Amino acid sequence: MKFSIFLNPQIPGSGYAAEENARAKRPIGRDTESYQRLLHEVREIAVHADQIGFDALMMTEHHFHSEGMEFSVNPLMFLTDLAARTERILLAPLGLVLPAWDPIRAAEDVALLDQFCKGRLRLGVARGYQNRWMNVLGQRWHAAAARSDGSASDTRNFDVFGEVLKIMKMAWTQETLRYKSDVLDYQVPYPFEGIEGWPAQEWTRTFGSPEEIDEDGTIKAVSVCPRPYQNPHPELWQPFTISDRSVIRAAQEDILPWMFTPNPDDHAQKAKLYQEESAKQGRRYKLGEHTGILKIVGIADTTEEAINTFGRSIPKDFAAFFGPFGYLEVLRKKEDEKHKPISPEKGDAKRMNDVEMALFGTPDDVKRGIQRMLDRMPDLEWFGLYMQGQQGVLPLDTVKRNLELFATKVAPEFR
Repeated sequence: MKFSIFLNPQIPGSGYAAEENARAKRPIGRDTESYQRLLHEVREIAVHADQIGFDALMMTEHHFHSEGMEFSVNPLMFLTDLAARTERILLAPLGLVLPAWDPIRAAEDVALLDQFCKGRLRLGVARGYQNRWMNVLGQRWHAAAARSDGSASDTRNFDVFGEVLKIMKMAWTQETLRYKSDVLDYQVPYPFEGIEGWPAQEWTRTFGSPEEIDEDGTIKAVSVCPRPYQNPHPELWQPFTISDRSVIRAAQEDILPWMFTPNPDDHAQKAKLYQEESAKQGRRYKLGEHTGILKIVGIADTTEEAINTFGRSIPKDFAAFFGPFGYLEVLRKKEDEKHKPISPEKGDAKRMNDVEMALFGTPDDVKRGIQRMLDRMPDLEWFGLYMQGQQGVLPLDTVKRNLELFATKVAPEFR
């Protein structure tokens, strides 16, 4: 098994744990001093994780978060900074929200980072579920936020995601790119018939890709440069793969799914679906292979101490921000009323621990939690520590010590 940390960067002094400061600096997301503190903390954590043996560091993409939480505006640029400060740890945007990107610009930026870090990049790709920013940045493709409800809007997002990824793969794997997309109304070159009047015809004809220019001097295709360091491209990951439709497409595209459903039986059910669909594509993965699972992890001498240290800051922010998006459903127990939404009051740290969204406790408690997943998925490949409510909320030394305890007291047993 390999181990990753998933950073959801939070500006220190934001959220309900520092409500007075967050109100005073509102909107704290535009406060430079506060943002510099975030950069310092994330850099410290990245270097520490690299040194103590974590295998990967993952970071999401979100925009317009003036409140200071989930503050990773451009994960490719952020990870470029971290690539220069680390030596061996894999780096992964989890994920790049494709319906908000131009496919060629995305392909170029990914290839650049892969070259910068000499193949330490793993590329997470996502659909985007937050309408405040997804509706703005996805407007060029008439793509709104994913709703995972099978609606026309959700299907449009699903289709745009697939088409952007298709063009990115073509840009990485083909020496020249010539393509007309009806899904995106996107042409390469533009106009598709060819670009006339290219002044440096002889230069391109002599040194460029043979298919770029025809005998009349018309540009008929483009060569997207550079190519990725890895051949044919970085391994693809996808975050929070919950819906069956997303699990199936991940299997079809050979994308490694990261799952954030709390119950080990739920994990195993999704992993089984992924295994079966992958087999249809000729990829015979063992149960849990090429699959990742995320959990919030907090380690202390006792369960009570772990909940008090790592659980005190999570519930209010989690309920206030993620609750309205439906994420309180991950806290549902069998005894809860089936058709009644989970109330924010139930989103406490104890319940998070009870349903195994979080593993709070001693190193042995955490090991038993991981083993419960392995009992159902013997070949689980990745386990990720979701750091919600830690960086930006707790003292930096506490966060780093938690990672160190996991790396030294838990991880070795499963490697």
